[in-house]
Amino acid sequence: MKTNYVVIKCGGSVFEQLPHSFYQDIVKIQQQGEWQPIIVHGGGPLISKLLEQTGVKTTFVNGLRVTTNEVLDVVEMALSGSLNKEIVRNITKADGKAFGLSGVDGRLLQAEPVEESDTLGFVGEVTEVDTVLIEDLVTRQLVPVISPIGIDERGQRYNINADMAASSIAQSLGAKLCFISDIPGIYEEKNGEKHIFHQLNEKQINELIEKEVIIGGMIPKVKSAISALHKNVQEVSIVDGMEPNGLLQFMQGKEIGTRISLDKEATFYA
Repeated sequence: MKTNYVVIKCGGSVFEQLPHSFYQDIVKIQQQGEWQPIIVHGGGPLISKLLEQTGVKTTFVNGLRVTTNEVLDVVEMALSGSLNKEIVRNITKADGKAFGLSGVDGRLLQAEPVEESDTLGFVGEVTEVDTVLIEDLVTRQLVPVISPIGIDERGQRYNINADMAASSIAQSLGAKLCFISDIPGIYEEKNGEKHIFHQLNEKQINELIEKEVIIGGMIPKVKSAISALHKNVQEVSIVDGMEPNGLLQFMQGKEIGTRISLDKEATFYA
């Protein structure tokens, strides 16, 4: 029987605020058996904090961190050494079992430099995902928790944007892709009230970017969502991780967050 996967991407700033119920939802989703969760996480705030503490300087170009070898050491320390294990512990506290690893382990995320590597340094993009390794962990009733450090055949590490890493994993597995946010979804303000889009398609996403309804860090999220939908991903969604049991309700089909498709027309809910 085919296993259904949902790749759940959680950014570093959101991770710091997540309630205990989020991890309980992860465990319940796994135990119910219809969907098997895989977590991919970022860690921007902790990386910035550790870089400051260690005196390692870094800059950003088009939202991507310029990554020297010194910076990469700190990035790996924050993502794979600290945050990854904290997520595993939180799932354990929710009576679940998780296995933390990075894309380096077992060459899970094989990578190559991005085109702008002359400017960005050791920033990479995923070329291949070892889905057998993920499937093996899931078969053992473990929730994979993945930090987005990739590796090439020469053993060179790369800092990979977590949204892009999650998208690549979802594409390789033919999975659902769910971005956990600290907002209730994509919304538009009218007369001082937030109107949340329950459903958006590719054309409408592009229009909202042009109208500057979708701005900042949400732009790369929705762009990677559209790209993923063109490449074997079942569905992409943005869900509020702060809402108690919101993830579980979303997976049960409730109107929570924003679902993104290639062609379904926009719908609102208050």
